[in-house]
Amino acid sequence: MAAKSRVRKFLWHRAGVVARTAGQLTADRRLTPSFLIVGTQRGGTTSLYKALVQHPAYLPPRFRKGVHYFDMDYHRGHKWFMGHFPSRAKAERTAQATGMPAITGEASPYYMWHPLAPERIARDLPGVKLIVLLRDPVERAYSGHAHEYARGFETEKFEQAVALEPERMAGERAKMAADPSYHSHAVRHLAHLGRGEYVDQLLHLESLVGRERLHVVDSHDYFAQPEQVFSGVCGFLGIPDVPGIEHDQHNARPRMAMPDGLRSRLEDHFAPYDARLAEWLGGTPSWRR
Repeated sequence: MAAKSRVRKFLWHRAGVVARTAGQLTADRRLTPSFLIVGTQRGGTTSLYKALVQHPAYLPPRFRKGVHYFDMDYHRGHKWFMGHFPSRAKAERTAQATGMPAITGEASPYYMWHPLAPERIARDLPGVKLIVLLRDPVERAYSGHAHEYARGFETEKFEQAVALEPERMAGERAKMAADPSYHSHAVRHLAHLGRGEYVDQLLHLESLVGRERLHVVDSHDYFAQPEQVFSGVCGFLGIPDVPGIEHDQHNARPRMAMPDGLRSRLEDHFAPYDARLAEWLGGTPSWRR
């Protein structure tokens, strides 16, 4: 079974390489993404993406939800990025068949946190709309740690990883900003608290694209009232709300309960960030209600 799995992965990878190579050759005839889901990691981005895939007006990128061009593969160039998306001819056929405007976009939740990705997005995709999902930052940190630990990128238990984060992160974002070829393991895999300090990331995005091109989804509200929240997403994207979309929670990872004392300390850590976030949102996020 392991051998068959490796063969399937190899064939899938090769098919993706061939498709993207062909896509690059026709990059000028491809539909430009009108939106990106830019974050946050472990915030429900996969669940929202899988709901969007069911919408008849949405044409997803080929082979994967996240292209990761603006964070990990920017050196490959814009034609490589465009090669992931459907042709304008397909978009026209879809629009004729559905009576809806066809759109495309991708979901790479590292974009919001990556030091250089927001500027690249604003420069290369003028007019693009950005969707951000926000989750209780304490739960997001715990879930993010479990995700990275299971994949082998994190080696410390959660409480120790949180204690080590300032040391691990010291100077890393500045190095990335100074050298675009530098990929920081700490920034990508070990920023359990940093990723949840949402307000500064949102203010940065706002300064680049404007508030009107940002749509923030509280992930708790999405899972509690998926149809209502998804209708708002459709309105933001300029596509009609349609019936029959199934909403499920994807990529949930079981884990032990967090000790109360640690949870309290982390809630205190995030309190000033959440207060500023509430002011920016014009309402209290679900985890502080």
